[in-house]
Amino acid sequence: MNRILVLLLLLSASILVQGQSKRKSGGFAVNPNQQQNKFLEKQWWLGFKAGINLSNALPIKRYAVLTPTNYSQTATDKAYDSFSKIGSQATLEATFYFKGFSISVQPAYRHSRFTYSNQYQWYNTENTSERLILQYDQEIKLDFADFPLVVKYDILKGKVRPYLQAGIFYSMLINANKSLQISGTDYASGGTNQFRNEPIIVGAKDLLNNYWGLMAGLGVNYNLGNVRIVFDAAYWKGMSNITDVNNRYGNDFLSGVGDAQDDLDLNNLIFSAGVLFPMRFLSNTFNTLDR
Repeated sequence: MNRILVLLLLLSASILVQGQSKRKSGGFAVNPNQQQNKFLEKQWWLGFKAGINLSNALPIKRYAVLTPTNYSQTATDKAYDSFSKIGSQATLEATFYFKGFSISVQPAYRHSRFTYSNQYQWYNTENTSERLILQYDQEIKLDFADFPLVVKYDILKGKVRPYLQAGIFYSMLINANKSLQISGTDYASGGTNQFRNEPIIVGAKDLLNNYWGLMAGLGVNYNLGNVRIVFDAAYWKGMSNITDVNNRYGNDFLSGVGDAQDDLDLNNLIFSAGVLFPMRFLSNTFNTLDR
């Protein structure tokens, strides 16, 4: 009986010594690196981005003031230039990160531009050599306050972190201007006379509306010390008409020269670069961004 008691005491002492040894070596204790990793599973980021954008206006339904009677109406349709004019934007970004996923709000000021043109012809039905050709070239400049809600997913973790992004946005119109230049060729005044009028700029805010849409894209984060350098690109698809249908002919000057605003979807390619700062943890002892 005494031998059994002694053996039990020795076994208990051995287990106790092993447990203390494991605690010292980290077997049962919480590893500081594990604490750091758990802490860094979620993070707040705050920063600034800026970049350029290219716009593409797609007609939903076409409208015109002048209707030709001796040739097809489609010959006077406006031709929209796709992604031909460079705009700009500046963005504030606030992002919450958790285990590879992020949800981000990115309010921005955006300046976008797009152009279109169309042509009218008048000619003498008895003498077709007597005709007048008018070319209308127009550019619309738009200023928006954008409010996107974006979800991101990090494809890889480390110093360089590529990611996918998708979301929804609402854009509030701040201001709009339209520049109109009329040029042409006159064959009816005893010769061939070409002319080009000075561009006329008019306010167009009353002709346009706020709109909403969907966005998707990709980007990459580059961790530099305790800050994050961001590069991203996204396609913003407009889902509602940017034209005010109740004020389509509201500008007397534009209506007087034969211009009517088509119903339009506005799409954009957005390219941005910026810097983000972590809000929950800053340390000089280890890099918080490689986790």
